Amino acid sequence: MQGIERGLRVLEAVAESQPVGVGELSRTLQLPKSTVQRTLQALASAGWIRSDDSEYTKWKLTSRALAVGRKGWDKGDLRTVALEPMRELRDLTNETITLQIRDGVERVVQIERMDSHQAVRTFIKVGSTWQLPHTSGGMAIMARLPDDEVDRILSSPIQQLTPQTDTDPESIRKKIDEIRRVGYAVNVNQNRMGVCAVGAAVLGEGGCPVGGIGISMPETRFDENRVPWWGKQVSDTAANVSSLL
Repeated sequence: MQGIERGLRVLEAVAESQPVGVGELSRTLQLPKSTVQRTLQALASAGWIRSDDSEYTKWKLTSRALAVGRKGWDKGDLRTVALEPMRELRDLTNETITLQIRDGVERVVQIERMDSHQAVRTFIKVGSTWQLPHTSGGMAIMARLPDDEVDRILSSPIQQLTPQTDTDPESIRKKIDEIRRVGYAVNVNQNRMGVCAVGAAVLGEGGCPVGGIGISMPETRFDENRVPWWGKQVSDTAANVSSLL
């Protein structure tokens, strides 16, 4: 069992930082290089990862690992259903559109991204994960949860990702009240400096939030006066996706 757990930890670390070398993985996972190297070789033999062609060997996921991941992400067909509405929203706003789903109780994982056509645009790697309060989609999801579940989520410390990350539970609860009032969430420099987003929740069976759609943009294009318009567009898109599930 210990070997399986170690293999999964290494696989997740490769997915997060690919392409990545043995030394970086060893530091990240706090494991001996020899242990990491043996685990990488086992994963490569099983077809989950492969080395690149660089001078110093680095590792990345294979299509097999990506295919298995896609199957997990497509549960309920959310990603497939959301693709065309996301594309329409991207074309309407000319900003990057993101799709996140809940990953356990306290986190979200990004499963899709529709890039802006503008030369300067945000880039959020598919597979990235955050605590729910770190993203506009995550905050929109929280706003659709009952208060006792929100309290459970906020009972765990919120990681400070930037100087502007809101880690105060009471402040976050006030933001949730505002999201419930207007129907969308706003994120300014909460998980990365210079990145802003406006997001809304996608609802599944029984009105349960299953994901979040966000309009992501550089802070240089973020305009408070446009927030209500962005909010309406992303809310309408999320409602459209919800109706198709």
